[in-house]
Amino acid sequence: MKSIEKPEGRVSVDGLKVLIRGGGELASGVAHRLSQCHFRVCLTETPHPQAVRRGIAFCEAVYEGEKEIEGVVAKLVSSSDRIYEMWREGSLPLLVDPENKARETINPDVLVDAIIAKKNLGTRLTDAPLVIGLGIGFIAGKDVHAVIETNRGHNLGRVLRHGKAEADTGIPGEIAGFSVERVWHAPAGGRFSTPKRIGDHVAANEVVAFVDDQPIKTLIGGVIRGLLRDETEVYKGMKLGDIDPRGIGEYCYTISDKSRTIAGGVLETILSHFNQ
Repeated sequence: MKSIEKPEGRVSVDGLKVLIRGGGELASGVAHRLSQCHFRVCLTETPHPQAVRRGIAFCEAVYEGEKEIEGVVAKLVSSSDRIYEMWREGSLPLLVDPENKARETINPDVLVDAIIAKKNLGTRLTDAPLVIGLGIGFIAGKDVHAVIETNRGHNLGRVLRHGKAEADTGIPGEIAGFSVERVWHAPAGGRFSTPKRIGDHVAANEVVAFVDDQPIKTLIGGVIRGLLRDETEVYKGMKLGDIDPRGIGEYCYTISDKSRTIAGGVLETILSHFNQ
């Protein structure tokens, strides 16, 4: 941590260690912003992440070895021993560590649960001096110190230091007047396959994927912004992908307004906690 002059009662947050559980879209938005603010960020993931918005998800490093988002690179490391090496290199270490054992190695100042599982998968108030949960499944003051609201709307990104986030609406956010029409889900369990790629332009009623032999068609035209990996095993109702009706390819590979807002809530929580 760098030594800087600061008013009495304040601490330098430059170089604080932040462990983020999850590597999907929202976790990646948080990781990107905190790394840009000179925090030392480490992400942990499962062996087979199933992010849909893979263009802006650091968890793709699990499959590709590394993933770059807006100039920040996350690299897969085989063990927690290499975390400090990645920090010295200027990269974000990403570790396959569903049991969160890296916490014992790096002793983080901040732990952010960004799994977005809609329930708490084991995060505890004692996991770090500051523990933050994204979205539903956490109670501020009980299992985390703060909850960040993830529902779109007036309270998106709000820091909750008591209670819990709003219930999941199950309704996709509206873009260019379209909401549920943008997203397609598995009609049944099976093997997902697709000839398409993120960034492809498609027309309404076009076949974009299959679950086993069942075709998946778009309801609207636009650019494919999210898409599961080919050959993924899916369950009925699982989100398979989404269309951006604005048709701007750049949006597939840059951090969304939602992710940036939530990341701002996390940053606010950290700064207010360590600079009381």
